[in-house]
Amino acid sequence: MADEGDILTDLNMDAAPNGPVPNGEDTSPAAGIISQYVKDLSVENPNAPASYQWQSQPQIDLQFNIGAKPIEGDVHEVELKINVNAKTDQGNAYLIELAYCGLVAMRNLPDDQAHAFLYAEAPRMLFPFARRVISDATRDLGYQPLMMDPIDFNGLYIQQLQAKAQREAEEAGGAAAPSGDA
Repeated sequence: MADEGDILTDLNMDAAPNGPVPNGEDTSPAAGIISQYVKDLSVENPNAPASYQWQSQPQIDLQFNIGAKPIEGDVHEVELKINVNAKTDQGNAYLIELAYCGLVAMRNLPDDQAHAFLYAEAPRMLFPFARRVISDATRDLGYQPLMMDPIDFNGLYIQQLQAKAQREAEEAGGAAAPSGDA
């Protein structure tokens, strides 16, 4: 009968056979969120407590921006910036600035797919958590929680690519016209 040490050795030998792994290095494409975090959060309630007495409904100005930068190797930081300004005729009710980030790992993705993941898919995955931070912040300020509508990041990404292609085409056409007249 084999002792415990022999069993472990046999299991290890089966797990790592001698010679190369049949498929070699794992070259399949992969992408995912490693972690996510609040990088910066600014919450202002400049006219409290007077703003709690205002009768008019505030106008909500919502702005967002997406940024990405490489960190190390296959890891990138994707930053979803959200600015909310609630104002009435009497003044600002509240201002919230949030930079919500995620560390993203990507391996073996073609450049166009990596770009789409960084600027469309990763923000789509981060948004529900950033939305919750904004909702909690407005509630903690003493106002009704702001529930932002879902954002179609993939649709916005495609619109941005189309607008960029159109600008480049117009610039190329505009640059070619003067040289054709000469």
